[in-house]
Amino acid sequence: MQTDQDVKSQIMSLLDTNAPGTSGRLPSERALSERFRIGRRRIRDALAQLESEGLIWRKQGAGTFAGRAIDPTGELAARVAGETNAIQVMEARLCVEPELAALCAQRIQPAAVSQLRALAGRMKPDLSNQENELWDSALHRLIAEEAHNKPLLTCFAMLDEIRANADWVAFRARARAPGSFAQTLHQHSAIIDAIASGNAEDARSAMHRHLNMRFTALRAEMTDL
Repeated sequence: MQTDQDVKSQIMSLLDTNAPGTSGRLPSERALSERFRIGRRRIRDALAQLESEGLIWRKQGAGTFAGRAIDPTGELAARVAGETNAIQVMEARLCVEPELAALCAQRIQPAAVSQLRALAGRMKPDLSNQENELWDSALHRLIAEEAHNKPLLTCFAMLDEIRANADWVAFRARARAPGSFAQTLHQHSAIIDAIASGNAEDARSAMHRHLNMRFTALRAEMTDL
């Protein structure tokens, strides 16, 4: 019998391979049930978990879609993506995300801390780069949401939308050095521990160290081009 994680992994495989199609729409619950030969209730439970993790979203009467709910920042992000580069985006992230982490440390609730730890635990070296990118994005997005600052969240959403571009994902993958994945996992744990402790300065510093490591790798990759 398939476990709940098996069911989620099968649905995740559709997100990873872009099987839903250009619209990003997933098949209906009935179609997923027939495709994977799993009861609709278990499909529904798996979809609910994926939605809570920020990997899918639902619109009544329209269906279930991969990624985040459509945001008005998306159109702006699409325009900006063609006028910027990875270095500028990382500079912006270094301005925004450490402050989001600091605010998150002051405002997050215990249940959300548990969710952060669960998301961090989803990233594994044997998963595809695309799947780990989804979990990484979901983790950073939850930190941004738990800061409860709408203007900063809007800035984050635009930057995250730019980062989701397929070409940018491939570029970041090339910039990863051997051993950097383990460093990323360690840094994620440090960020979450600082947030859980309620120490805003530690959370700010931990996020800055994490992003700065990626910034250094991206600059090196661009120099080698």
